[in-house]
Amino acid sequence: MSVDVASSSAAPAAAPELSSSPPEESTKKGHRRASSSVPGVFNITDLEKEGKEIEVAKETQRLNWKLNTSPATLEDKEALKKPLTIPPVKKIDLHFPLGLEVTARNMKGVTVKDALDAIYKQYKKKADDELENPILAGFEWDKEESWTRLIVHQKKEGAPASKKKSKKDED
Repeated sequence: MSVDVASSSAAPAAAPELSSSPPEESTKKGHRRASSSVPGVFNITDLEKEGKEIEVAKETQRLNWKLNTSPATLEDKEALKKPLTIPPVKKIDLHFPLGLEVTARNMKGVTVKDALDAIYKQYKKKADDELENPILAGFEWDKEESWTRLIVHQKKEGAPASKKKSKKDED
């Protein structure tokens, strides 16, 4: 009987050792994830709870970017580096009028490039004639409709660049 007690007490002693090691690993993972967040970059749901207004980068209206071309082809590289929203957010949903929704993510704050990359991923396989409105007209934040997403506006044709307009005016 004393042998049974010894063997039964040895088994429970081994079990807590095994069960204690996975939680230690998970706490390490949790710590690693927390360190990747950047101060000053918000979660969009937290901004909604606080009632903080979001402002969308105006540069997106002047890009005249075709949805099925890579954002890397844009001439205005500086606009791509700018934050999509002020204050910066970690992720934001981009809602198209026909129902498509894509999510742009960046733990350091979603930039204009992050948003365009997310859109391009959906449209890169589409031919020009498949797109009714192939040009990005800009983004709109409508807190009445949804606090956590931006509405994507599209147009049929891109406006000519301002340089071309000035040359025509001079002639």
